[in-house]
Amino acid sequence: MAEPLNRPTLMPPAGHKKVLLHSCCAPCSGEVMEAMTASGIHYTIFFYNPNIHPKREYEIRKNENIRFAEKHNIPFIDADYDADNWMARAKGLEMEPERGLRCTMCFDMRFERTALYAHENGFPVITSSLGISRWKDMNQINGSGTRAAAKYDGLSYWTYNWRKGGGSSRMIEISKREEFYQQEYCGCVYSLRDTNKHRADTGRTKIEIGVQYYKEAEKP
Repeated sequence: MAEPLNRPTLMPPAGHKKVLLHSCCAPCSGEVMEAMTASGIHYTIFFYNPNIHPKREYEIRKNENIRFAEKHNIPFIDADYDADNWMARAKGLEMEPERGLRCTMCFDMRFERTALYAHENGFPVITSSLGISRWKDMNQINGSGTRAAAKYDGLSYWTYNWRKGGGSSRMIEISKREEFYQQEYCGCVYSLRDTNKHRADTGRTKIEIGVQYYKEAEKP
């Protein structure tokens, strides 16, 4: 991993040093991974994101995360892509705004599966890279994570604010350094719809899936 960059020493709940990290993508998890490594925390990545649409976008984001994990010998759990289940749960929530009830459902679904895996495989703590994004509601994410962990005795959700202490800036630095694929919408079919509408309203072209943002930006 890269140098710790004056990061504080992190301490998961109850002093545990074994954590299951739910990862949404490589750009968000890069700083979280390096911060935990710098603090000597043993963690495993759990990739469960059935919200991501279309499947091509899902595979790109997952493979970027796998690439970074393998580079640093971090265990990676590739969970099921049960998109049909996600769509069924989203029924009736199609017009919810970002950070609304659909997002709560989405976080609940992903954290419930993360908590179940942690319970079945001896992880005392779960956390997520989702909260490092400034586009997300930290309280909404922590609420979903805490509810999911509460279903199992001895399991805690770590509510650490990964944005603080320069975390958000380091997230961007790591993404540029590693040339991560930079998604331009949250992930689901409805966020893609709404983002493209906003882009059209402001005179921009639709999102082009698969464009490597940093590499494209550096072209002469």
